[in-house]
Amino acid sequence: MSIRQKVKVRGGAAVAVAAVLALVLTGCGGGEKKAKEPQQPAATTPKAPGSAPQNPAPSEAKSEVIAKTQGPAGIVLEINSAARDQDGYVTVSGQIKNTGSTAFGQTAPWRGDEKTASPASVAGATLVDNAGKKRYYVLRDTEGRCACSTGIIIIKAGETVPFFAQFPAPPATTTEVVFGLPTFTAATIKISG
Repeated sequence: MSIRQKVKVRGGAAVAVAAVLALVLTGCGGGEKKAKEPQQPAATTPKAPGSAPQNPAPSEAKSEVIAKTQGPAGIVLEINSAARDQDGYVTVSGQIKNTGSTAFGQTAPWRGDEKTASPASVAGATLVDNAGKKRYYVLRDTEGRCACSTGIIIIKAGETVPFFAQFPAPPATTTEVVFGLPTFTAATIKISG
């Protein structure tokens, strides 16, 4: 190939690249402004394991308490639901109340052996299927973050903090499990769904 032919080919390639870039940049421009959509309220449970951990939104209506367990220094854990979903998970949710007269900050044991990925969380929670002789731990994403409530550092006197924890579901024949969270007494709960 002569130098003259190479220049023609390179010149043609440059024009083609410029045309593609112009189309791409035009597609990214947008031109029109879209109306700002209203923000959706926060979800109460993650849709799948690995989704960003978050705390459930406090419920407006008072929920049924299916189990209640006592922790240290006037801390009470109430479980409002243990729901099985079609994707093979069980989500346990409820609230942690400080019925004491002083702020409570001894929440580190609730994260279990977790040290870095989900600090200030309830990642130490477990479900025990006594009939199947299995223990289920809180789900984690690929970076080690739990599918559970995080950011629980201090609970002020009289304060109620919502929580959730998501687990692999026991077999469909298992309808009753024991929920455990470090420093709390164990609670037997029924799985719905």
